[in-house]
Amino acid sequence: MTPKRVGIIMHGVTGRMGMNQHLIRSILEIRRQGGVALKDGARLMPDPILIGRNAGKIESLAKQHGIERFSVDLNKALQSKTDTVFFDAASTQLRPKLLKQAIAAGKHVYCEKPVATTLAEAKDLYAAAKKARVKHGVVQDKLWLPGMLKLARLRDQGFFGRILSVRGEFGYWVFEGDRQPAQRPSWNYRKLDGGGIILDMLCHWRYLLDNLFGEVRAVSCLGATHILWRWGENGKKYKATADDAAYATFRLAGGVIAHFNSSWTVRVRRDDLLTLQVDGTHGSAVAGLRRCLTQSRDETPKPVWNPDIAQPINFFEGWREVPDEGYDNAFKLQWELFLRHVAGEGPFRWGLLEGAKGVQLAELGLKSWQQKKWLDVPRLKS
Repeated sequence: MTPKRVGIIMHGVTGRMGMNQHLIRSILEIRRQGGVALKDGARLMPDPILIGRNAGKIESLAKQHGIERFSVDLNKALQSKTDTVFFDAASTQLRPKLLKQAIAAGKHVYCEKPVATTLAEAKDLYAAAKKARVKHGVVQDKLWLPGMLKLARLRDQGFFGRILSVRGEFGYWVFEGDRQPAQRPSWNYRKLDGGGIILDMLCHWRYLLDNLFGEVRAVSCLGATHILWRWGENGKKYKATADDAAYATFRLAGGVIAHFNSSWTVRVRRDDLLTLQVDGTHGSAVAGLRRCLTQSRDETPKPVWNPDIAQPINFFEGWREVPDEGYDNAFKLQWELFLRHVAGEGPFRWGLLEGAKGVQLAELGLKSWQQKKWLDVPRLKS
C-alpha cells in the first residue's frame, strides 16, 4: 500500500532542539521506519519543507539530511495547499504571530512550548485555532520519557498508596561564556528577549504535575538572578536581566504537595539532570529521564538520629530498579500521536489549551515572586 503523504512546514529547526529532537530524531526517524502506522493498515509519511531566515544554514541542513525541500519564504510555504501542518520551534516571542499566521492559512499547528510569553496571547491562540477548526498540539515531551512513564505505571498499579509529596530537582551549571562557551543561547538570560527559567520550566512542571499527580491548584514561587553578568555569542559581556533559578511549591488536587528547584546555576550531584522523588504511604520512587528506582514500605530502613557516630545506613541501597519496556524517543512518540490525530485517528489531549495552562502557571509564578505570596491557579475554560 502506497504511504499517505502529509506535508509539514518546519520552522525553527536550525536551532539545537528543533534540529536534533524534532527533525532528526522524530520526523526523519519516522521516515526511516516507513511512516506512522494507521488503523486501516496504511502508513502516513511526513514530507518536510524546512523554513528558516538564514539561507545558508537551512540549505546546509537540508542537504546534510537528504531533504529536497527548503526555503526562506514562509509566506509562500503557507500558501501551499499540499502542506497541511505547520510546526514551530523558534523564538517564544515570535511564536504567537507565526502560529496565528499559520492558523489563518488553514494549517494544523504543532509547536514547542512556551506557546507564548503571556496567558492572554496563549488564550488568543487557542481561540483562533478553535474558531478556524484546525487541529493543534503543543510539545509536552517529558510525559513520554522512560522515567516518567515508569512513574505513571507505578501510580496506576497503586504502588505509592496515597501520594503525599513530589520533589523535583532540575538543572545544571550553564557557563557564563567567558572561560568557556555557554551551553544555552544568551537570549535565555535577557528578560526583554523572553528569557527566564520560570517561563521556560514552569510550563514543563505544569503538564507533568497535571498528568501524573494531580491538577495544580496553587503556586508559591521565588525566582532569582544569581549570575549577574554573562558573555554572549559575540564574546561581549552583557547584564543578565532574567531569572536563572526558581524555587516553586505547588498544591495539587487531592492534597499532594510538590516542590521543584529549577536552576541553571547548580552543579549536579544526583542521578540525572532532572530527578523526581515521589513519596507515598506505601512506597517511594526516584525517577530521572530514563531510570526509576523504588523503595516499598517493607524495604524502608529505620534510621535513628545520632550525630556522634558515622551514619551506619547506606541510604542508596535498598532501592529496586523498575525494568525497561523498550521505550522510544519521547519527542518522536508525541509526533506520531499528533500525526495520527491529523489523519483523523482519535483526539489529541495536548493542544493549545494545555499549552496555555503552562503559560498560566509561569505567569502566576512570576506574580507570586513579585507579590511574595501564594496564588490560586484558576481553571481555564475550554
